[in-house]
Amino acid sequence: MLDRLSSSQEELHSEELQEETRAVGCTRIKDCSDRQIVSVTGTLRTVTLRPRAGVPALEAELFDGSAALDVVWLGRRSITGIEPGRRIIASGRISMNHGRPVLFNPKYELRPVGQE
Repeated sequence: MLDRLSSSQEELHSEELQEETRAVGCTRIKDCSDRQIVSVTGTLRTVTLRPRAGVPALEAELFDGSAALDVVWLGRRSITGIEPGRRIIASGRISMNHGRPVLFNPKYELRPVGQE
């Protein structure tokens, strides 16, 4: 109890996200390796439109309490429901870009809004 009271809001949120990862049977982002097929879950921290090679690309940073990865949808300017603060489950093959894990065009499932 005392640990919870002395923990920062960010630490508590990270702990909650890691519990959710275990509960839904997903892989922790920090345990992902290059070319591995994974399902990860977490909260979208940022969502930006950043063209890649002249093609529109919607990029989001997914954080699960252990680490973050980039989720990129090529050819998309926006996706309904993909917004900062939203929890999702994303599945696909991890690739490494400048030492950071990336999921390109993943299958995804939006988590119910009432659970945030």
